[in-house]
This record gives sequence, structure tokens and C-alpha cells, in this order.
Amino acid sequence: MKQYFFLLLLPFASFAQNFTPQEIARWQATAKRVTVIEDNWGIPHIYGKTDADAVFGLLYVQCLQNFYRVERNYLEIMGRLSEIEGEKRLYEDLQMRLIYDSAAAKKDYEKSPQWFKHLLDAFADGVNYYLYKHPEVKPLALKRFEPWFHLLYTDGSIAPTQTGGLTVKDLQNFYEAKDGPTSYSRTELSISNFTNYGSNGFAIAPSKTASHNAILYINPHVTFYFRTEAHMVSEEGLNAYGAVTWGQFFIYQGFNEYCGWMHTSSYADVADVYEEEIHDDGNEHRYTRLNDDRHEIGKRQIIIAYKNADRISEKTFPAYYTLHGPVMGKRNGKWLSLKENNRSLSALMQSWLRTKAKGFEEFKKVMEMRSNNSNNTVFADNKGNIAYWHGNFMPRRNPKFDYSLPVDGSTSETGWKGLHTLNETIHLYNPKSGWIQNCNSTPFTAAGESSPKKQDYPTYMAPEGQNGRALNAIRLLSRANNTTLDKIIEIGYDKYLSAFDFILPPLFKAYNDLLQNDSLKIYLEQPIHYLQVWDKNASASSIAATLAIEWAYKLSAKVPPARTPEAATNFVGNYQYMADKISAKEKLDLLAETMKELQRNFGTWQVAWGDVNRYQRAANNNFSDAQNSLPVGLGPGTWGSLPSFATRRVDTKKRYGISGNSFVAAVEFGKHLKAKTVLTGGESFDPASKHFSDQAEGYLEGKFKDINFYKEDVLKNAERTYHPGER
Repeated sequence: MKQYFFLLLLPFASFAQNFTPQEIARWQATAKRVTVIEDNWGIPHIYGKTDADAVFGLLYVQCLQNFYRVERNYLEIMGRLSEIEGEKRLYEDLQMRLIYDSAAAKKDYEKSPQWFKHLLDAFADGVNYYLYKHPEVKPLALKRFEPWFHLLYTDGSIAPTQTGGLTVKDLQNFYEAKDGPTSYSRTELSISNFTNYGSNGFAIAPSKTASHNAILYINPHVTFYFRTEAHMVSEEGLNAYGAVTWGQFFIYQGFNEYCGWMHTSSYADVADVYEEEIHDDGNEHRYTRLNDDRHEIGKRQIIIAYKNADRISEKTFPAYYTLHGPVMGKRNGKWLSLKENNRSLSALMQSWLRTKAKGFEEFKKVMEMRSNNSNNTVFADNKGNIAYWHGNFMPRRNPKFDYSLPVDGSTSETGWKGLHTLNETIHLYNPKSGWIQNCNSTPFTAAGESSPKKQDYPTYMAPEGQNGRALNAIRLLSRANNTTLDKIIEIGYDKYLSAFDFILPPLFKAYNDLLQNDSLKIYLEQPIHYLQVWDKNASASSIAATLAIEWAYKLSAKVPPARTPEAATNFVGNYQYMADKISAKEKLDLLAETMKELQRNFGTWQVAWGDVNRYQRAANNNFSDAQNSLPVGLGPGTWGSLPSFATRRVDTKKRYGISGNSFVAAVEFGKHLKAKTVLTGGESFDPASKHFSDQAEGYLEGKFKDINFYKEDVLKNAERTYHPGER
């Protein structure tokens, strides 16, 4: 193991930050062609002569807002977090290095069409110009950005890496010679732990709207501040507004004047794990067999640097590759290799091109690239079209195998047989129901009676279960008529907790079955009454919401963890388990325990939800009950609330939001585009800025701002105008 003191790295770091006069002159010339106008909400509107100019401006602005978020995203995807955070990140970095091949990204850059190279160059130039203009900013590791970096990070999703269910622990066990069991459950996939990242997307057809224009509702649920709001405009036809992931050059979820796109995280099966039987010929040559053919196992060294006290150390891993892909684990004597498509030139091009589509036909043509491997897409346009695609990149496979678990790697029967065409994948175009919803749920209820039929598709295309958010969306959209922007926001902010339709009735039965003189019946009389008269809506003033949600979390801990991520999406199945399989006594005991815990923490069990559930914009999520915070009436999506507000309690008595609703938009596509949006807290990351928290109240209450999309509105509401480099 090699070690280097940090002092020895300083001359190299200084050299790496030097930029040539030619580079600086090029950046300065580009900056003159870019104008950034910040509006009355601090939203940057970036105007460039070319698309590449707009990209340059966007990356400069992102770095100005929070360079460290940009850098961290690339350190993660490049497998270099260990350099900053130490040995604890080694196996996460190794997983990234095995999946994301920097050599392949460099080759993709070289073979990119010239127009796309301009965008990649502008991406790197925007970051590097920022570093040049801000020498006070000290990068953690990336002193200079290269154009090929973005070809590692080709998907804007919060969960872009598909591992077929393999975990970092599987990888660690492989290298530490630990053999995992054949069947196992995973604690991180329990209903109480499973992070409900995902999102809600709704599209409403003209037949169901008051204006007879299509309406799109964009509602991603991600870690707070994972994206910002931005507007990119060029003289080459770019005019896209929406949410941007740190360090990426395209609007990920958003709209232009012709159409809009909302992505929800998909659990369509696009990465598979193969069991490999390893043979050794006695000469240190390992190989596998596919049918009757012998195939040598590839091997290369991966060297990962990591922070070790005051020095940098290195650890070398021998990386192995089979015909299917990198070896990522081992169970029951067999190696596990991963077949995946996590990054590609085509995927990044598709991410860009959809932002310039001028309606359904052009957007569909972009979808024909079939390179998006982690998202579902909800769509609407100004011609009144609404559409939905469940996944996009979809390998063709033998449907008799269960690809949610490892399959036999020794037979070609389990292999990929090319890609399904777009028309073969699950989709909806202008359903008769007049509405579409997806909440990371099964597509077979996406449009009521107009939904796709499950029997028409192989299981691997849609292994998702149903969840409470989708049940709520179906209930509301199926009865909605004369929908307006305000009405779709009202629907999107519906806080009905549909899980309790399943789990409260058996609680009430258990209580009613107790004898009248039972001490537990006497103790629970008041809380049961609160729950019986409760309307099952979360609200800041509701005592019943506090009791129900805190009790449900305790109840959910009794549900066995899922075996696969796909199985973990079956929230309704988990609700049913909680209702049917947990004993009556345990349900009642857990409610009593909930009351006692509230009593200890707050001095009474009669606590309003808003006194427990709080919003606090704290650095690095270091929350404190002693600091100012706002009451939150939103509920967690886990229990069916459409606006999700997921919380954590660490060394605090109160719960503090960490993920859920982020950038949310309601868009109407007519002759004149109308849109309202809201962002978690505010656009700025400077606590001294008025835009640090100016959207907090609207975010919590569902009061959206009217956006400035057209140039005259941007100018009318401009607060600051500058060229990159002037700030």
C-alpha cells in the first residue's frame, strides 16, 4: 500500500490550476456572448448566442451557486470520494470504477459529432472559467474539468446507477472473501428504511382542462437541494426551463414553449446479474463457459487513492470481467457479474435533444434513441397531446427467467437479445381517460381504464408494485374536470394518507375486541377516538396525524425487508402485511409505545403534527431543536401523501425534512405558455440572501410563483444582469 503526505501533492495541485493564455482568451470571448439575468426570485435566465454559449453560462452559474455540489457529483461518479472522505468510501468508489469506465468516456468524446463536442467543451470551459475567476475557491480534488467528465454522468436522475440489485456490501464481501447466502433479505429495503425517492408526474388532456390546453405537473421527490431552477436560451432554438442536476448541462425535468417532460424513477429491469461458475486451468488462467465455449476472465488493476489521516494512501484491487460485465459479488461459490448500460454517448445526447423537441412527434423521435435507462417519462405538448413511456432502454430477454434475481450465466438463453423497439415498450399516447399519472408505480393503472394491460408485456418491463401515492392520484385525477393550473397544484398537494385505509381498520377492531375493563383499552381510549374521527389527511394542526404516522413507522419495522428493489416498491403489499400479519396485540402495544414516546419528548402525547414535523435549512443537515424551524403539514410519501416530505430524527426530538418535493412545476401549453413553480426553500445557497428562504412558505403551503419565461417578463422582473466572470 503506497502512502503520500499531502505536502508532496501541493506542487502538482498548483500546476493543475494553471490555465493557458489561449484558454483564458477563449473563455473571455465566450463570456461576452453570454448574459445572465437573475429575476425577482433569483432564478438565472441564461442567454447565449449558441447552444454551447448557454451551456457555458449554465455551468458558470451552477459553480457560482455551489461549486462543491458540482464537484462532489463528479467525484462520486468517478469513484474518487475516498480521496476526500477516507477509507470508508473505498468500496463505493470501486463500484463506480467498475461500472463507469473513464477510458470509454474519453473515446466517446473523441467520436462525438462536432456539434455535441462543442457542448462538452463548453461544459468544461464554464467550470474552468469559474475556477480561474475565483482562485479563493479550493477544489477538493478536481482542479480542472475535462469535456469527457460529462460522458460519465449521462443521466440526470438521483438514482442513475443500475446495479441489478447488487450492493456495495456484495462487492466488499467478494474482495474480503465472504460468501453471501442464496436467499436473503436486505434491511435497506424495508418499508421503514427504503428511501422513497421517485416522483409524481401528471398529464391532463384538453378534454379535462378548463382552457382546453394540455397541462403537465412536474413533481420530483429527491434529496433537498439536489437540483436548482434555471432557464437556458440560445439563438439556435434552445428555450428550456426547469430543474438542473448539479454539474449537468441540460434541463432534466422541465419544458420549452412547445412541450414538457417529467421523469419519475423507473424500476423497469435494465441491469441483470449473472451467476458465473469459475474454472481454473491450473496456469492461473480463470475462465467461464457459455454453452460449450470457454471464455477467459478479463483482469485489470484499479488503484484507488484515499485520505488516511494527514496523507494519501492507495489500495489496489484486481478487477475481473466476464462476458457479461464486471464481477461485483459472490454467492454460494459463484461469482456475480453485472450486465448494464449506465452511461453512453447516446444517453447524454438524448438528454440534450429532448429539451429542444417541438412537440410530440419530435419528442417521440428522440425517445427512439432508447438510451435512457433509469426513467419513466410523462409528457404533454401545445397541440394537446399527452403521453407516457415506462422506461426507455429495454433489453429483449427470455421471459421465462426471473431477472430480478441472479440468472445462470453459463447459457445463452439468459442473455440479452438486442433492444425492444419503442413501440414494444410500455407506453400510452392520448388515452381516452384524458389523464396520466405515474408515481414510481405500476404502469398498469397509469390512466384508469385506459391503462396498458399487464398480460401484454413481459414481467421485466414493469416489475413495480403499487404505492399509496398512486392510489391517491388515481382517486383524484379520475374525478377531475375543468382542471386549471391552480387545480392541478391543489391535487398535487393533496395530503391524504391512503396507507391508513389499510392499517387503521384492523387497529380499531383490535381495540374493540378488548374487554371493557382492560387497562390497555382505558389507556388507548382517547388516541383511538382521535384516529376514528380523523379524515386521514396530514396537516400541521392534526394530533391524529402525529399518532398515526409515528405509529405506522413503528408498525412498518415489523415488516420483513424485501429481497429486491423491485419487491420493495410494493408498498400496498406492505400495507396489507401490516394490516393482516401483525398481531392485534402488537398493533395496540405499538400505539401505546407511540404515546409514551411522544410524552417523553414533548411532555404530552397530544402533539400537533406541525410541532413534530419541521422544515429547517441547515448546513449538511445538522439539525437542531434549538434553532428556528417552520411547522410542516405535509406527510411522507411512504404513507400516500402526494406532496412528499421525508424526515429524519437524529439527536433531536423533532423530525426534520431531508427529501421529497423539490422543484415542482405546473405548466399549461397553449398559444402562450403559462407556468407556476416552487423550489425547496429558495434558489440561493447563501444564508444572507433573501432568495435563501423566500420560497419556503410557498413550498410548504403549495403556493407557487408565476415564472418569468418570456424575455419581456424576465427584463421586467430583473434584479441583476451580468456576464460570466463579472461575479
